[in-house]
Amino acid sequence: MKKSLLAVAAIGAFASAAQAQSSVTVYGILDVGFQGVTTRGTAASSTSTAVQNPVAGGKSNQTRFSGEGSEQTSRLGFRGTEDLGGGMSAFFTAEFQLSPTDATLSGTYGNGLANRQTFVGLKKNGIGQAAIGTQYTPIHMAVGRTDPGQQNNMLGNVIYATNASQGSGQTATSYTVRYNNALTLMTDRIAGFQVNAIYNNNNTDTNQTAAAGGSTNNNAWGAGVNYVWNKLNVDAAIQNSSSSNWTAQQTTGPALPASASTAAANLPANPLGTAINMAQQYYGATYDFGILKAYAGYISAKYSNQATPSSYLQRTAQQIGVRSFVTPTIEAWASAGTGRFEGQNLAQSAAALAVKSSASQNFTGYQLGSNYWLSKRTNMYAIFGSTQVSSSGVAMSEGGSSYGVGVRHTF
Repeated sequence: MKKSLLAVAAIGAFASAAQAQSSVTVYGILDVGFQGVTTRGTAASSTSTAVQNPVAGGKSNQTRFSGEGSEQTSRLGFRGTEDLGGGMSAFFTAEFQLSPTDATLSGTYGNGLANRQTFVGLKKNGIGQAAIGTQYTPIHMAVGRTDPGQQNNMLGNVIYATNASQGSGQTATSYTVRYNNALTLMTDRIAGFQVNAIYNNNNTDTNQTAAAGGSTNNNAWGAGVNYVWNKLNVDAAIQNSSSSNWTAQQTTGPALPASASTAAANLPANPLGTAINMAQQYYGATYDFGILKAYAGYISAKYSNQATPSSYLQRTAQQIGVRSFVTPTIEAWASAGTGRFEGQNLAQSAAALAVKSSASQNFTGYQLGSNYWLSKRTNMYAIFGSTQVSSSGVAMSEGGSSYGVGVRHTF
């Protein structure tokens, strides 16, 4: 009898230990509500411009019930860890975009789920971790820690201006959100510092013939450092990606190729051709004063022709903001920023496009938002944002505004 009890206890202890060594968590966000976007264009606006396709000579209004999420993009994810012993562990994440109000689960991605991030890696306690897969860039992670709007999908944020649901009033894609086929490294936090790096390589070469063959080379790298001391948080990150696509019959290529830089593919007709270098950098900081948290950030993104570096498009912006709980259940935030868009020698790489060889443009943006927390996981929200653009030698959208009200639930 005693031996039987001991055997049962041993089996139970072994099962508990095995269960503790491996775990999988299901998580997600569902954000639905009502959304409105207004874009403003000039009479001189063209449907083929240096940076984007604005409204051709007038105003465009769109309202809808939206499953894209004004505050956050809806998603479903799975993450897991396994203890390998000796301070080693394996981990994975598989996260996909959801479109709750669309007929297809991932919206326009009818052939499968839209991949937000999917990777597998190893971690060593006291040293750090490494992972391979589709992953966020160093700048995106840094902006996530230092953005007063927490990377919502409304207009008015001049730093996080990457989501298509923000309307066509944005001046340009501000930075690359994720790289696929990427290797990442991240250290443990030491003396307040944590360092991360990313490398992407996706190259294809084919035999040259009279009508086929060529080379598609997509490479990217980046690095970031995060420092935390008491109530101060400081971030600095840089990243660089190059996209080249040469074929035997190709002479010009106005469309920016789909590259390692997935967010950069949001840019439409590109006067720089298909051999593009993208250099981006970001610096941000937050300080928690107790009654409110202050935010500041600076972003720079330069898109240049690899063969002619003097032909480039550049976007820079700076932003400040605050975020605070007005009451235990009501949270509010506000941000304001300015920026500048510049282009040089654009006609050298795209003579067929009606783009001046030199142009500049200033823009401003602001955003107001609030959350009413029903619980730790559920809140109602209201967000309004606006972007204004000055007159320019480049025919572009003159800005826009958007608002969103809805309910967000995290699980």
